[in-house]
Amino acid sequence: MKSNQRSYLLILGLHVLLAFLIYAVPFLSKIYGFLIPLLGTILILNSKNKNNEVLLIASYVVGTEVFLRMTGGNVVHELAKYEVIFFFILGMLYSGVSKNAIIYLFFIILLLPGIYIGANALGYEVDVRKAILFNILGEVALFVSALYCFNRKVTLVQIEYIIKALALPLVSMVVYLFLYTPSIRDVVTGTQSNFATSGGFGPNQVSTILGLGMFCFFALLIMFSKSKLVFFIHLALLLMTSFRGIVTFSRGGVLTAIAMMVVLIFILYWFANTKAKNLIIVLTISSLIIGGFVWTYSVLQTGGMIENRYANKDARGREKTDKLGGREEIANTELIMFLENPVWGIGVGKNKEYREQMTGIEAASHNEITRLLAEHGVFGILAFLILLLTPLIFYLNNKQHIFLLSFFVFWLLTINHAAMRIAAPAFIYALTLLKVSFTDENSIHREPTL
Repeated sequence: MKSNQRSYLLILGLHVLLAFLIYAVPFLSKIYGFLIPLLGTILILNSKNKNNEVLLIASYVVGTEVFLRMTGGNVVHELAKYEVIFFFILGMLYSGVSKNAIIYLFFIILLLPGIYIGANALGYEVDVRKAILFNILGEVALFVSALYCFNRKVTLVQIEYIIKALALPLVSMVVYLFLYTPSIRDVVTGTQSNFATSGGFGPNQVSTILGLGMFCFFALLIMFSKSKLVFFIHLALLLMTSFRGIVTFSRGGVLTAIAMMVVLIFILYWFANTKAKNLIIVLTISSLIIGGFVWTYSVLQTGGMIENRYANKDARGREKTDKLGGREEIANTELIMFLENPVWGIGVGKNKEYREQMTGIEAASHNEITRLLAEHGVFGILAFLILLLTPLIFYLNNKQHIFLLSFFVFWLLTINHAAMRIAAPAFIYALTLLKVSFTDENSIHREPTL
């Protein structure tokens, strides 16, 4: 146990060091981005995926995606999605898939008409391949991830290591953000989403992944802190990640994290005995106090601007008529597209071009649900229902998967404000399909690779 803890603390320290190195020598980010798929592939080939190593590697890839985009480490913008697809296919070659995962074959088949229509409907000035891939790659990543994860048996210990694999690169990201913008007061001038506090990258994506990090460190704090030292390290990481998530001024990721935490606490309380319930109440009250501290500090550091942001007010404290930063209008145009083309939809990739013709607004979709309706019509509705209902039905016989509903909430809320711009929603959704038990049913103790 002590040896495992030392290894974990060493790996944490290396990820802190990594942030300093990439900040000092940005080119190292490209080397880091190159080594991840290389070493991941070698690990799977050597282990033949005997202990579901692919889950750890894919989790780590998802955790690195926004950090690598932020620091220029990805040679291709959507590289993380391609890597997730590649690793899960490699894992399936070694470990197979459940025959019951056929439901997700129906899901991907339902999207094919929209792809065909989009390929034939897009204007000549549009790069058809890029337009279609941009809009469909997230669904493909979800499809492949779901095929691998569906009804795959893992233990709670393996879930712990999946969460740790996801959280480790977020340690580097948070440290890098503090190096990039050490003084929040100097760069906050209004209530709009802030690129300066987001490492110079898109605040929405940064907020989304930091929100997921908040949940990871919260889960590690209350469930997987095996010593006081590890407990306080997880607490510090939770505080730092929460603060940096809040000051991106992009609300979606933070609010999603809070919803995930509330669901996890409720699940733990529901299944706990009396003694454990009392402990959960103490933890909940403590979490509220800690959250209040982080919020107060954020308000002070932003000169009250963050308070206006969450109250939907401008820098002068005036109420904004637009509550979702323009996303309502984009979603409304997609609903109009659906009503005009309810059966087949307008085709994958067409919504951006169509919206510009309708309103003059040149913007990609932020809502995956309305995009599915607009581009796939009734087939999009059926595809979404498969995604929505399958994990909930699966949960009825999978009550030991205490993270299932929290992961489901992340997917559902994230696709409503950030679509599937990053790989995280697809991967986290797939994690809801794992069959979790508290102990190995074969009574064989296997130490996770990481």
